[in-house]
Amino acid sequence: ILGAGIYALIGVAANDSGNAIWLAFLISAVVAAFTGLSYAELSSMFKGAAGEYDYIHSAFNKKIAYFGSLAIIFAGIVSAATVSIGFAGYFTSIFNVSLLIAAIGLVILMTLINFIGIKQSAQFNTISTFIEFAGLLLVIFIGAKKIGSVDYLVMPAGMSGVFSAAALVFFAYMGFESIVKLAEETKNPEKTIPKAIVYSVIITTLIYILVSIAAVSVLDWQELGHSTAPLASVVASSLGPLAFVIVGIIALFSTSNTVLITLVTTSRMIYGMAKENTMPKIFSYIHKRTQTPWVAIFFLAATTIAFLFTENLEFLANLTTLFLFIIFALANLSMLILRYTMKEKKRGFYCPGNIGRFSVVALLGFLTSVFMLYFSVVNLM
Repeated sequence: ILGAGIYALIGVAANDSGNAIWLAFLISAVVAAFTGLSYAELSSMFKGAAGEYDYIHSAFNKKIAYFGSLAIIFAGIVSAATVSIGFAGYFTSIFNVSLLIAAIGLVILMTLINFIGIKQSAQFNTISTFIEFAGLLLVIFIGAKKIGSVDYLVMPAGMSGVFSAAALVFFAYMGFESIVKLAEETKNPEKTIPKAIVYSVIITTLIYILVSIAAVSVLDWQELGHSTAPLASVVASSLGPLAFVIVGIIALFSTSNTVLITLVTTSRMIYGMAKENTMPKIFSYIHKRTQTPWVAIFFLAATTIAFLFTENLEFLANLTTLFLFIIFALANLSMLILRYTMKEKKRGFYCPGNIGRFSVVALLGFLTSVFMLYFSVVNLM
């Protein structure tokens, strides 16, 4: 979850929300919390890696579940393109290369790592996570001295702008829902997975709010909004040009890491659906030497590169969140239905906030997802 969304999108979101960007992150966190609690209960009921497909299939039918799975794959493709454009924004601010070439180069490089093997992907992920976390702590540290120096309720477009920014920065929370797909490789998943979902949302919310408050305390929100490397600009304003390069390089690790993980998980989902005969059989082909689903991997790379030609970070991010909110609305609705249709099903985690069997949290998760879906559509128009 942590990293790429805030590195790439905090500047774009500042244009809509001004100094109240922290509020946009808080609103997104509330939506993530409601849906995260629903996912926590659902994941404790279904132990497989299919995630949303199992939830929606059990509550509705195979066709709607298939639609949900396609939405997840499409969100993965567009999000990889989104973060690649974010990567290119930082890359071009340091090196004299065109935005499109930098983005395409990243997708090709991360695709090769994905193709070589999961072990190499995991090693790169671990290293990058520590680096990107250090960059966010540096922003918080620099901004801590200036907290209170600006009015944090300055909203150039009012609350409507804040909600639009919230729909956009929800991209930064993308990933908590993927935890459920690790159930088969987790000890005591009925309890561990729900805890992981809840803790991840709490921790990232705290970090994102602190980073956003620190950023607008150091740099005027308009200047932040016009920067292609927003967090690097924040640090450079206090520590100079060298710091800009250092944080820019950290952002490159953050964004490339997210692209890699997105390509890995989405290619495996395409492969898994092909094995279940819900996608063309060719996507289930495994390379003899690397033992990776090479057709799914290279198909994913080609479709991701196609979206890069828009060169529009904001458009791609809003398109991704649009599909996410559709998925989350279906998942929350599934939770409401399964409370009655599978009431005897054992649950390792029971979502709080209930009236009898009726889940108030799942209802709020559904309503907030639909509400944010509206703003994603508005942002795209």
